[in-house]
Amino acid sequence: MPDLITFLIDIVILIILIFGIRLFRTPQGARYGNLTAALSIILAVAVTLQRNGLAQPKFFVLAVIIGSLFGWWIAIRTDMIQIPAMVAFQHGAGGVAVSLVSFIELMRTVGSPVSPIGELSGIIGLVLGAATFAGSMLAAGKLSNRLRPAPSIFRYHNLYLTVLLVIIILLAALTFRIDKLSLTIGLLWFIVLLSLMLGLLFAMRIGGADMPVLISFLNATAGLAAAFCGIIIQNRLLIACGATVAASGSILTHVMCKAMNRRLVNVFIGIKKGDKIISEPSEGTLSTVKDKSSGYIPVNNKSPSESALEALISSRNMVIIPGYGMALAHAQFKVVELMVLLEKMGKIVKFAIHPVAGRMPGHMNVLLAEADVPYDKLFEMDDINLELPETDLVLIIGACDVVNPAATETEGTPISGMPILNAHLAKQVIVCNLDEKPGYSGVENTLYKDPKVIMLLGDASKTLQDLNSELFSKHKT
Repeated sequence: MPDLITFLIDIVILIILIFGIRLFRTPQGARYGNLTAALSIILAVAVTLQRNGLAQPKFFVLAVIIGSLFGWWIAIRTDMIQIPAMVAFQHGAGGVAVSLVSFIELMRTVGSPVSPIGELSGIIGLVLGAATFAGSMLAAGKLSNRLRPAPSIFRYHNLYLTVLLVIIILLAALTFRIDKLSLTIGLLWFIVLLSLMLGLLFAMRIGGADMPVLISFLNATAGLAAAFCGIIIQNRLLIACGATVAASGSILTHVMCKAMNRRLVNVFIGIKKGDKIISEPSEGTLSTVKDKSSGYIPVNNKSPSESALEALISSRNMVIIPGYGMALAHAQFKVVELMVLLEKMGKIVKFAIHPVAGRMPGHMNVLLAEADVPYDKLFEMDDINLELPETDLVLIIGACDVVNPAATETEGTPISGMPILNAHLAKQVIVCNLDEKPGYSGVENTLYKDPKVIMLLGDASKTLQDLNSELFSKHKT
């Protein structure tokens, strides 16, 4: 009977966790989903402590206090721009925790009878945890722009990875035959070192537009490592929760690859960047001139801001496409002000969300939810693309790669083949970007050369503030 009660308690905690993850499906539910999932983790920790007890309560309390203060300090210093790097860092923290626990448990089993499954699980947890830690730290550095975000690929890169993996497997097999404590410790440390190198080599060749895939994949490996760690310490909750995280991360990885029209194996092997093709402006009804500070604008003696204001006033329906530049400029609140003004003028305003906009899956949804944009105004790429040819105006704010026609026009680039938001099919386009430089992928945006595009270069927050002021004045009069 006690075993049955214990099992039922574990099931209830797991159900709470899964219910919390289910709430992540919508921006409104995500906040409660985080709290629900956190509750399940707290319950799991409490149950584990009650069942196993504490040998050193003072050290436990000290660790909890230090960890909580450190987590709180990081949280209050992290804004929405840094969330992707923060998520990668958290995956790394989970990986190093699993690796340490697996290492300690493997040391405890030296000379003691232990099942081959338990020892094998400990080795896998050790390797996956260390590799996840190294890869996640590298990803966090790229996402925070502390490291070069572009892929770094060595000659014979795949060969190095294969050799490392084979050596790790051979050394892991050797640990099953060694009982000498000092030799085993040295061997395990060497495995950890090689696993760290494996994680770095694996993650360094992924960059640019493929970073969301790397983040979701590291989420899956962190969960898988935790599940294997749960086997060696015989903790049913850790096995179940780790497997749940691994499954959800794997699904998300698949979704990200599908959104980018990528095969997972191609992302991980690395894509060689080809030559960029820069299209000349297509012929249209408006002749154009090149203004060094403002891109291509109609020859009508109007400034880009005046042309943009006229386009906003004359358009009946419009679509706003946000990108990472909006996050950098903290412009989401100015976007909402613009939306409210336009709707008061009788305009129809929608938001188009690309699956990989920003630096992680759902980044734009979270930013817009923070600014209280109604969820029913957010449209996924496949749905909104059907409407864009009939849209009067598209307003791009800090987005580049996700609207770059080069993805479908140019072969051999990091974004080639990636489905995009077809902003170029709209009747008119306004781009509020800092500059005309390529986006995160490094591929020049051919949309900027289109004569129907009005370029408003500079800080997006200030640009929108000026537009809002002018629009408010026009609407008031």
